Amino acid sequence: MPLNRQPNIADPDDFYRELIDSQRGLSDAQAEMLTTKLVLILANHVGDRAVLREAIALARDNTLQHG
Repeated sequence: MPLNRQPNIADPDDFYRELIDSQRGLSDAQAEMLTTKLVLILANHVGDRAVLREAIALARDNTLQHG
């Protein structure tokens, strides 16, 4: 299963709002922990190591280019 790089979330603005709202009222450390846990939960759901490896590389490259 290749990494899907096409938009695939229904109502992405609403999803982003939910993601931001999930961190409201948390300390920076708690918000970071929530994000880390979410990544691990979703990585477990994906399960495919090749896809996860590609996603990690894409996120790292994008961060280095725009971070």
